[in-house]
Amino acid sequence: MSNIDSGEKLNGYTEEEAQRLIDFISSGKKTGKTLSRLFEEYGEIYGRAKGSVRNFYYQLLKSIEYDERAKRLLDGKQLYAEKIAQFTDSEVTVMLKEILNEKSKGISIRKAIQNLSSGDDKKLLRYQNKFRNVQKKQPELLCDIARDMGLGENFIEKPKRKDAVQKQLEKEIDCFYERMFTSVKTENERLKMIIAHLEEENKLLRNKPNYMN
Repeated sequence: MSNIDSGEKLNGYTEEEAQRLIDFISSGKKTGKTLSRLFEEYGEIYGRAKGSVRNFYYQLLKSIEYDERAKRLLDGKQLYAEKIAQFTDSEVTVMLKEILNEKSKGISIRKAIQNLSSGDDKKLLRYQNKFRNVQKKQPELLCDIARDMGLGENFIEKPKRKDAVQKQLEKEIDCFYERMFTSVKTENERLKMIIAHLEEENKLLRNKPNYMN
């Protein structure tokens, strides 16, 4: 089954939005802009978090291997997902220690990963995905490392599973904010046109000769 089925969203994006993002990234790269900058600019223009844009972009690139619609969206764009190097056991341990050390200073996991990636989006995505994978599949490893660091095995909270109702609610909230953003953007454009028209009329009135004494 396709991961981008018609009428359904992938990571909060419609097919139209996915096409818009791909076109935006493709055009931006031709001007020499970095992906990090393009993710940020797209997010600012369309009301998306930079991290959300980045995650969707890479997820879409990976799905080209098995999703016909993704292939069609990316056809001719010269955008490819680079193979992410696998972590060694020692690298995983070092990464987790660094993240837990940051967290012990009162920093959130997300912020800790951002700090460790030093602005490198590929590294950030790699760290983020690996940490989530460990948290989900190897929680005992996190507990062992936290205990060895003197932080206590309960230092890391286990991720809570979302039930169907919560997932549906979050989906509806995302859709609501998306509709609201689109509505506000459309209204802003309308007001800009009205203001431009009024300014032009005022300009004409100011330049119109006054024949009255």
